Amino acid sequence: MRTPNNERVSSDIAEARPARKSEPERKCILSGEHGARGELVRLAISPDGLVLPDIHAKAPGRGAWLGVSRAELETALAKGKLKGALARAFKGAALTIPEDLPQRIEDGLTRALLDRLGLEMRAGHLILGSERIAEHARGGAVELLLHASDASDDGNRKLDQAWRVGREAEGSGETGVVLPLDRAALSVAMGRDNVVHMALANPAAAARVSLALSRLMHFTGPQAAVATGSGASPAALDD
Repeated sequence: MRTPNNERVSSDIAEARPARKSEPERKCILSGEHGARGELVRLAISPDGLVLPDIHAKAPGRGAWLGVSRAELETALAKGKLKGALARAFKGAALTIPEDLPQRIEDGLTRALLDRLGLEMRAGHLILGSERIAEHARGGAVELLLHASDASDDGNRKLDQAWRVGREAEGSGETGVVLPLDRAALSVAMGRDNVVHMALANPAAAARVSLALSRLMHFTGPQAAVATGSGASPAALDD
């Protein structure tokens, strides 16, 4: 699967996610490119022929796979290319493609990421709070460092520096990943107030979050942020 047009973010995520050598590949019906099954988005059809995203690839029956970005999907939808590709994938079945399919996919991927973060928090794998994160980071115990889209530059800079120290990567310019989600969205999902920064020390947990994050960021692009109407200022005091 092609990665977003941002090498730094893509490589950070890839480093946190171990290779899955035996994972089966699927072919994108639009680009023709192959990618790992877990990284593409599956489409399925409802009993009445409605094409819907199957984010967790669990719906029964035949499926079709997408590995393109939202912008590419919207272009294919507007030009009728998606309709033709789906007709071939589903062997001429009567299909209805919702006009908001791209948004449905983005919403599903966003929910999958937030659900994954919530699961890791309940399992005790998620580290919250700038001071706790900085302590773990300086000790070399952080596998993945995450910042809300509206986190302050100063807060990001301090934690990034602590992370580089712990990883013995000073001078590398390595940084945590800025999420396409703001603090309001993260706070609601985590059931906590003012969630601005997060970290994971457990390698397996970091890999699971990285996969969910990379799927969303590939589809939306690394600069996209989920609008929540929070009105929070990027310069607001971090937690």
